[in-house]
Amino acid sequence: MIGKIYASPAKALNGLLFDGMTIMSGGFGLSGNPESLIPEIRASGVTGLTVISNNAGADGFGLWMLLETRQIARMISSYVGENKLFESQYLSGELQLELNPQGTLAERIRAGGAGIPAFYTKTGVGTVVAEGKPTEVFEGEEYLRETWLRADLSIIKAWRADPSGNLMFRKTARNFNPEMATAGKVTVAEVEEIVPEGTLDPDCIHTPGIYVDRVLLSTINEKRIEKLTTRSREPAT
Repeated sequence: MIGKIYASPAKALNGLLFDGMTIMSGGFGLSGNPESLIPEIRASGVTGLTVISNNAGADGFGLWMLLETRQIARMISSYVGENKLFESQYLSGELQLELNPQGTLAERIRAGGAGIPAFYTKTGVGTVVAEGKPTEVFEGEEYLRETWLRADLSIIKAWRADPSGNLMFRKTARNFNPEMATAGKVTVAEVEEIVPEGTLDPDCIHTPGIYVDRVLLSTINEKRIEKLTTRSREPAT
């Protein structure tokens, strides 16, 4: 190991996993998923997990792997989507689900990283989202109080890293990943490329290395497309 760099997903997670822990997992749809780390969590056999993620992957991919083995007890997310396993486990009562508006979920994670225990938002006022939550009136408008989200472990995926753990994300993979990096007690980042120290332009770093504890070179980079729509090419005239 040199600096924060670990040789494999298994080594990067060594000593971090335990039953009943809370894990933040980056990704939006199938973009930016920590593809190499999730299979290692599955292989570890830890159970009773609370997982904070925008969604739970898709059939056969991403967090679906942990749903299949019933290692996830509770999801805090914003989108059930096309994941039939996620849907069936929730409807059968196997899986606890705290469904959040997507912007609220992002802000709760950001607040966790920023050390802000609670904030107010109009999103969800007057709906089931507000049930059991305090409200307050500001300037004649009712707002709902939401609380921060933090985790024992954040697993994220980036494009590039240097040995200090500074990260760059590429396009839509820069979704929940940067915020989750700040909100975990320990953050493990898998990356597509590790570059020498001093290579990254400081103005282009999305997540400073102070938030990243361990870095590994990703072993899986499938970059699947969740829904592929094509049309037949029109014949040339």
